[in-house]
Amino acid sequence: MILEINSVQRDPGGFVTVTGQLKNTGSTSFKDTVAWRGIELKGTGESVAGATLVDKAGKKRYYVLRDTESRCLCTTGVSSVDAGQAIPFFAQFPTPPPSTTEVEFNLPTFAPATVKISG
Repeated sequence: MILEINSVQRDPGGFVTVTGQLKNTGSTSFKDTVAWRGIELKGTGESVAGATLVDKAGKKRYYVLRDTESRCLCTTGVSSVDAGQAIPFFAQFPTPPPSTTEVEFNLPTFAPATVKISG
């Protein structure tokens, strides 16, 4: 599995949106997506709600935002990734201070990635 981040965009609404793809470069279906979901509060099932952003300079960790019914503002329904398949994903986070231009993106089972915030 490969995690590809396409953009990390600061939005005027007070959040940061991370978009990318989860790619299965293997020859068999990948079904171990449970770790990606984090701790779901309302049983929304498979998702990338376990993702976080870490502002190392500001010493803060940001978790995926949730709506008024505790559902993540992120891609849901990812129970498996077929061989050769690429699945687009997104996750929205509270925005770090304007002075923060670089954060670390984390999704369980993948290595952390340092990314720049645009916008």
